[in-house]
Amino acid sequence: MNPNQALWEKGDFTQIAQTMRQSGAALVAQLGITEGLKVLDLGCGDGTTAIPEAKLGATVLGVDIARNLVEAGKDRAKAEGLTNCTFQEGDATDLHELTDQSFDLLVSIFGAMFAPKPFDVAREMVRVTRPGGRIVMGNWIPGDPTLVAQILKISSAYTPPPPEGFLSPMLWGVESHVIERFEQAGVAKENITFLKDTFTFNTSYPPSEYVKTFKNFYGPTMNAFEAAEKSGKAVELQQELEVLFTSQNKSTDTNKTSISVNFLRVTVTR
Repeated sequence: MNPNQALWEKGDFTQIAQTMRQSGAALVAQLGITEGLKVLDLGCGDGTTAIPEAKLGATVLGVDIARNLVEAGKDRAKAEGLTNCTFQEGDATDLHELTDQSFDLLVSIFGAMFAPKPFDVAREMVRVTRPGGRIVMGNWIPGDPTLVAQILKISSAYTPPPPEGFLSPMLWGVESHVIERFEQAGVAKENITFLKDTFTFNTSYPPSEYVKTFKNFYGPTMNAFEAAEKSGKAVELQQELEVLFTSQNKSTDTNKTSISVNFLRVTVTR
């Protein structure tokens, strides 16, 4: 199996996605979506941004490499009665089943950044977006002090080093790398803009429980715990993550979690 597919099918990302719904909808509300706009939501998961896009009247195709998330997205769209939101399996590095210049807007919020071969990903995103259309990415920022970068930093200390030639997905959060990738795909630098933004994870349970959600359902964290178990350090990893989640929790209710995370919003005008 494709290693990236295996990673995202390993757990059940819908459990994390449920904590991202409010911010997903709020972000979509800022994208100027109008009735009938053709939108590709790439790395869509179970529709955290795809479903709000469809609710605003867009015709939305959600594409994700994880088959379980595609099925979950279909179920959510059906439950919402959305006939203008469809989901299918696909790989952001090779969207051969999609025709050139077929979308007005391509959205990828913490999705395509995790695909390997980033130059291929940029090329494919540009290829399927029509001239005058837009690409909007939300990408986590490496070394950032907020939650996601710190989870990955802590986890990396417990896992074997990545294979030679591995490119960190977090490089999508570095402006110079984003520019290089899109320039190679034929986009002029002046058509790429950046905004540092925040995304909030909200749960109805405390930070210690939220750590368990990542441990049990989020592929990268699951891998870190498996490696930590083998080295006898699983308890240390658990403690480090609990300290992190608790320190970043801004909820005044001790039985809830609200954590705001910085990300880089990239807008490319085709």
